[in-house]
Amino acid sequence: MRKIIITILSILLIALSIIGGMAIANGNKKGKPTFNKIVSTVYTNTIENKAIPVIITASGSLTAKNKIELFSEVQGVLKQTSKNFKAGTQFVKNETIIAINSDEFYANLKAQKSNLFNAITAIMPDIQLDYPNEYLKWKSYLNNFDINKTTPKLPETNSEKEKFFISGRGIITSYYNVKNLEVKLDKYTLRAPFNGILTEAMVTQGSLVRAGQKLGEFIDPSVYEMEVNINESSANLLKKGTKVTIYNLNKTNSWEATVVRINGKIDQATQTVKTYLQVKGNQLREGMYLTADLESKSIENAIEISRKLLVDDTKLFTVKDSTLNLVSVNPVYFNDNTVIIQGLEDGTTILSKPLPGAYNGMLVKTINETNNK
Repeated sequence: MRKIIITILSILLIALSIIGGMAIANGNKKGKPTFNKIVSTVYTNTIENKAIPVIITASGSLTAKNKIELFSEVQGVLKQTSKNFKAGTQFVKNETIIAINSDEFYANLKAQKSNLFNAITAIMPDIQLDYPNEYLKWKSYLNNFDINKTTPKLPETNSEKEKFFISGRGIITSYYNVKNLEVKLDKYTLRAPFNGILTEAMVTQGSLVRAGQKLGEFIDPSVYEMEVNINESSANLLKKGTKVTIYNLNKTNSWEATVVRINGKIDQATQTVKTYLQVKGNQLREGMYLTADLESKSIENAIEISRKLLVDDTKLFTVKDSTLNLVSVNPVYFNDNTVIIQGLEDGTTILSKPLPGAYNGMLVKTINETNNK
């Protein structure tokens, strides 16, 4: 009996162990996880290929078209004029900008004029005797000679003998010495060559001015030029007379400029061509830094999109049957924020805004911005 009881208990223990192991094994089995499909909403555009103009952006500073640096060719003390010689002072054409004291030089000029007058007077008796037909013209010259006015031109000689006679007495030499002094006298006064404004003043009234000294700078504020550097490959597409839009750094103001000159030489260091734009307008100032948009050419059968939409610079997400498809495109020209591409057919739907985490085959819900415009 005892053996039978032990055997039965052993069998029951084994059975219970098997049942317990099976229960534990079944309890460890996990069911397949279930995921809710997440469909992202994206903004799209339906494209239409067309000719896209290539806009070249370049920057530069303004320089007055009419601009002169004022230098003194004579020496003297700067005199007071009707307007102060200070930066910001405006002058009209032919108005005196600077006057240098010329009293000493003017006295010397009068002395030379007097010498010329005396030299001609001294030869009058000889002219009357040897050249009686020429006497009246020389007498008339002396009668019209005014030491306080510009020296008149010498009478024309009618014969070789008269010419040699006049030259031999030093009349011609004295005359040109006087004319040289008269020209130099004009340099004691600087007059405005055009309506403009003084932008730089390096001397003040009463100071001593030396020959060759820089006095200041004078510009015409009505017309400016802007120098920009254009890539060599794009410069060939620009032409003289092309209209250009330029604007300030904040893009709050814009002006229309014109291409007036294109340099024929390429800068070897930068491989760019200097192009010059002419512009007029209010609120423009010398040295103002501006940006220009130059339209050089048009790319046919293309679209312009944000550079953020490109994947690896050569691919783009399109949408077909609510699914994203990554396709290859041909980027033709990169701007700062946009890119011009080719390779898509008309009617293709593309993303209009970047989608973080986008992948090929991703299901999306679309909102077409083209139709909402």
